[in-house]
Amino acid sequence: MKDKIRKIAVIGTGFVGMSFAYAMLCDGGCDEMVLVDIDEKKAAGEAMDLNHGLAFARENMKIYAGGYADCADADVAVLAAGVSQKPGEDRRALLSRNIEVFRAILLPLLSCGFNGILLAATNPVDVMSRAAWKLSGFDKKRVLGTGTALDSARLRYLLGEKFSVDPKNVHAYVIGEHGDSELCPWSQAYVSTKAVIDILKDRPQEEQEAIFALSKEVSGAAMRVIEAKKATYYGIGLALLRIVKAILSDEKSILTVSTLLQGEYGEEDVFVGVPAVITKDGVREVVSLSLTPQETQQFHLSCETLRQLGRSVGL
Repeated sequence: MKDKIRKIAVIGTGFVGMSFAYAMLCDGGCDEMVLVDIDEKKAAGEAMDLNHGLAFARENMKIYAGGYADCADADVAVLAAGVSQKPGEDRRALLSRNIEVFRAILLPLLSCGFNGILLAATNPVDVMSRAAWKLSGFDKKRVLGTGTALDSARLRYLLGEKFSVDPKNVHAYVIGEHGDSELCPWSQAYVSTKAVIDILKDRPQEEQEAIFALSKEVSGAAMRVIEAKKATYYGIGLALLRIVKAILSDEKSILTVSTLLQGEYGEEDVFVGVPAVITKDGVREVVSLSLTPQETQQFHLSCETLRQLGRSVGL
């Protein structure tokens, strides 16, 4: 018999929130899931739709639409609410509007007594994670974002394709901003236990260039998906599932999430995507990769990009 009910609150029932909720239902990763949305009718409809599939799910689960009071005893609150970018709207304006969305969410969520972990998925996710931390007043370890978890998964998938191996046996990270300034530190990329750089030493120049070009393919992946189908949500939904499972099961897994750096990598006071150990308490510690001088410089530039964006909206 389980000692404790594993409960998740999904705040925002748009494509991302519901892709995560559906993935959670299929995986059976929690015991109870409450859906919260400003559009209460939509949240109720989504809960009804998910419940109709319970007979086919791996495990039983309590799923319902509710309010913030229903989130008080949740282990994790997944923040998937946000506004879409208007035609011609710049990044700062979009960010300002999404911060107001988080403000409207976190005030009632915290007022109800929620004391779990905040996991942000709303873009730009690094700065939005910082906003959640600032607005909540929580310890830094209890506030994180999806960061470059999906970007890292994309890189591993592409490397797996190139080397004809299971992506699960590829160990590589994308770090920095979840956005244009992110980087793939090739010095830390491995297929099984062999460094990608060593594998490529005896390969033709064209093949080497094709592998290193994957970094651009990863950073541009989201836009290609958006051009084809208007939005991305399945991949990030699964990334959320992976992070939440690591929290609920106290896995101590290393995932590339957006977390606050305070001295790590020589950076201060910035939420950015880096490998971190995830436990039931959130981020236990940041894993510092041994970057080359060039990679270190790229990472610093990415962090500065995020700092400037944060400052532009008073964060």
